[in-house]
Amino acid sequence: MPSHHLPLLLAAYQYRFGRDIEAMCRHLIDDVAVGWEELGTDLLDDAPPALVAALTGGERWPSRSLDHLVTPDGSPPVRMSVTDETADAQDMEWGYVLHKEGVEVISLLHEDTGPIVSWSIDPRTAFNDHPTAWSCLGPAPSRGRQLNSAPGAAPTKAGTPRVSARR
Repeated sequence: MPSHHLPLLLAAYQYRFGRDIEAMCRHLIDDVAVGWEELGTDLLDDAPPALVAALTGGERWPSRSLDHLVTPDGSPPVRMSVTDETADAQDMEWGYVLHKEGVEVISLLHEDTGPIVSWSIDPRTAFNDHPTAWSCLGPAPSRGRQLNSAPGAAPTKAGTPRVSARR
């Protein structure tokens, strides 16, 4: 859900990866064998303690990759690729695509694209988890503005044009 994943991704980009999208992509995409079971507070390394406390309530948990899987036929597991055709079968509700200008949030149950949240948004922003708030048909979040967390509230219009996904 955006209220959980976006703060981690925004803070990770701003602090752990020092605003280096390539380093973040290597860690989250290239260096994982199969996929992620859970993103943890290790993504908040180098973030100010007050920000970590605001995002986690002081709790700590590690990111866990899906490297312990066993396939029915005993073959090694393969990287999880999410496409329009496989999203339903993988029972995924949300997708996050890393772009140079921000992270695209996709409600996979409703659409195949979504608005882009600027990397400069404060990770403490209260993000809306209602899928219709993340419609590509409606306005997208804008740089430097906070999203309304009220159910059904739509994000505001983005000032940057949409570009194709890096991966």
